[in-house]
Amino acid sequence: MEYKDYYSVLGVPRNASQDDIKQAYRRLARKYHPDVSKEANAEEKFKNLQEAYEVLKDPEKRMAYDQLGSNWKQGQEFRPPPNWEGRTRYYSTEDMGDFSESDLGGFSEFFSNLFGRARPDFQGHAGGGFRQRGNDQTARISISLEDAFHGVTKTLQLQMPEVDASGAMRSAVRTIKVTIPPGASQGQQLRLAKQGGPGIGGADAGDLYLEIEIQPHSLYSLEGRDVYLTLPVTPWEAALGAEIKIPTLGGRVGLKLTPGSQSGQKLRLKGRGMPGKPAPGDQYAVLQIHTPPAHTDEQRHLYEKMAQVMPFNPRKDWPA
Repeated sequence: MEYKDYYSVLGVPRNASQDDIKQAYRRLARKYHPDVSKEANAEEKFKNLQEAYEVLKDPEKRMAYDQLGSNWKQGQEFRPPPNWEGRTRYYSTEDMGDFSESDLGGFSEFFSNLFGRARPDFQGHAGGGFRQRGNDQTARISISLEDAFHGVTKTLQLQMPEVDASGAMRSAVRTIKVTIPPGASQGQQLRLAKQGGPGIGGADAGDLYLEIEIQPHSLYSLEGRDVYLTLPVTPWEAALGAEIKIPTLGGRVGLKLTPGSQSGQKLRLKGRGMPGKPAPGDQYAVLQIHTPPAHTDEQRHLYEKMAQVMPFNPRKDWPA
């Protein structure tokens, strides 16, 4: 079916007041009334005006319509959103100006799919009622790795949809307090029930989904729940073995290097990674041997002596 741009039909902007909408409808309805206008398509234009006004004069219908977004164009192929839960909504002759009930023709397939099949109710009563759960909203929250490890409570200010006094959708700043549990992971979504878009006709608000983004860290990197740390060591620590203190997200711990340790070797600290179920992750210390420069004669002599007493060639297995 084709999308109907009701604001374009009435010639008003999306932020028009209810009075502006009413005045635009009455002016155009008089112009295109089939008993007045001599234009060939006056009757079709008049029916389009009636349909547009039926939606935009009702704050609930208008809010539901606005939730479809502003990117649709008149005549564009359209399907209702999957979670659209329209109920029948009857219209009345209230605010229909100087025209009788015989002027009220059938509405389009677009209207029927969104709001149910309307019928005249000339006593001015609303039957059935329109209820629509609010749209789910998404946002992103950026936290440090330490906050992800320990958990944190944050106060956010988000641009969220709300309904103004005229029934139009607008964007407003909302302050939300959220508690992030220990062990939060990159890309994890937290659901804040009924903190999303407003519901219509007394229906529940949608949910707000916060996607967690963990900021890069100067020391650590993450792979799932495992934490990786590049651990610089001296040649003599690697060759002779050593006991050194290294940082973890839970505090400093002791680590024993065995003699003959090599660059790239990974030493596992069980349970020192990110918290989680059924078990926390691990931390891995990846060894990186740093060779100190020889700035003095004595230092150069030590390297020369090492070369004499340790004739080691790491490329001996390469092809000639």
